[in-house]
Amino acid sequence: MTVLESLSPRARLAPESGIVEVVNYARGRDGLIPLWVGEGDLSTPDFISKAAAASLQAGETFYTYQRGIPELRQALSDYYKRHFQSTLPADHFFVTGSGMQAIQIAVQALTSPGDELIYLSPAWPNISAALEIAGGRSVPVKLDFSGGRWRLDIEKLEQAITPKTRVLFINTPSNPTGWTASRDDLQQLLELSRRHDLWIMADEIYALYYFLGGRAPSFLDVMRPDDRVLFVNSFSKNWSMTGWRIGWIVGPPEIGQVIENLIQYSTSGVAQFIQRGAVAALEEGDQFVAANIERAAKSRDVLCDALIATNRVETLKPEGALYAFLKIDGVSDSRKAAIDIVDKTGVGLAPGTAFGPGGELFLRACFLRDPAQMEEAAKRLFDYIGSL
Repeated sequence: MTVLESLSPRARLAPESGIVEVVNYARGRDGLIPLWVGEGDLSTPDFISKAAAASLQAGETFYTYQRGIPELRQALSDYYKRHFQSTLPADHFFVTGSGMQAIQIAVQALTSPGDELIYLSPAWPNISAALEIAGGRSVPVKLDFSGGRWRLDIEKLEQAITPKTRVLFINTPSNPTGWTASRDDLQQLLELSRRHDLWIMADEIYALYYFLGGRAPSFLDVMRPDDRVLFVNSFSKNWSMTGWRIGWIVGPPEIGQVIENLIQYSTSGVAQFIQRGAVAALEEGDQFVAANIERAAKSRDVLCDALIATNRVETLKPEGALYAFLKIDGVSDSRKAAIDIVDKTGVGLAPGTAFGPGGELFLRACFLRDPAQMEEAAKRLFDYIGSL
């Protein structure tokens, strides 16, 4: 038995990220325009970094609250009151070491080995991988695609439910498709979860990136106090904090000790100075977030208008999130196409094969960037598509 063979099968079978594969292939090239991962081109604003630095200077480098410092949990409660008209007290909020850890903890809390989780596909691949590593089974239900638009078929979703199903994972607005659930969609999903006694794991990280005005519909708009909904979220996108690795969970206070225990036995909490930066983000960052959203909307229009003008790209401007999900006429292998595009144009895209069933023929581009840079990326892609 080799060293590799001696490892846990779950660990050995953890899939390589199809996104990271392309990133590693071309990272650091001159003239590269990286649209492959879900982050923008702005570094974290000073008011956040200075709050974290001040905390470090003050010596806040010790173990701290497993559920998050009280100031941050209250700031999250206030943030939800402002943006979601929610009245959830601070004891509904739990701070995690990234949105990814929020998903891992939610998976551990809601499922046992052998249980099933249903998710809408194409989807960010990490949710499926997190479940499979934990011994569960992920069940994709493909969104319908026609005329450049994605749609949910609630009957098809219900048909996928089995006695082993425990969770519905709903990401809206969606990464990578931009599909955004309507209020009626969310109501139907809640009724479905009630009928089958299921939890909903709601990933609403892109709720404010909604290009029809205001924010996207949320489960918080339609749920009852007794509905089983666990929200997972992250500071990464709104406040340009992808490298900070801090997120949160929103859930009923009665499961708080379970969440705290799972945090304790994974990371034992988030560094206090990072949490101080997160407090500043929530309390002082609404204007920065609004500017980020405006920037994304302009760049979305620049990119999508150019690609639609080729008459060879099947897509519409997404209603929400940060991604154009592109179906290019003549592309049958998106992994191969992503490599070819970065070689020939210097534009980094994520292959749709990374996002599961329904994504195989697509490529994903993140448009949270300077509109001027997006114009250059759009020109390069326009020329590439014209050469096919």
